[in-house]
Amino acid sequence: MNSGTSTTTDLALAARLRLAITRSARRLRQEADAHLTPSQVAALGTIEKRGPLTPSELADIERIQRPTATRVATHLTERGLVERADDPRDGRISLLSVTAEGSALLEEVRSRKNAYLADRMDGLSAGDRAALERAADVLERILEDDRA
Repeated sequence: MNSGTSTTTDLALAARLRLAITRSARRLRQEADAHLTPSQVAALGTIEKRGPLTPSELADIERIQRPTATRVATHLTERGLVERADDPRDGRISLLSVTAEGSALLEEVRSRKNAYLADRMDGLSAGDRAALERAADVLERILEDDRA
């Protein structure tokens, strides 16, 4: 691992990766076409994966302010993608859970994004595919380190 000092080469690579990841993320968001904002899709996915959650827990996980999490949850609830229930331990707190409609929408969005990427990878050589697999491993490890 790097001792904390970045070389010019490291910074140039970081800039290339940042741009490629940013453009890829933007293109995948466009592909989703779920009539939700990126924050709403992310929150819905978090609630599906980690729920039931309180709005405060959602805010912490998504690294957003509590009022923002409440607005996002309200929108998702109004769309029928999330449901609220009283916390059995504390009736003043609500728990957010994904509805069947919310799970179906997430599956549809994920399928469209996966199909988009698979289509773009279709003509790649075995070497390029192996390079992408290795890059995915490295990026996953970087993100896991960020959570720690």
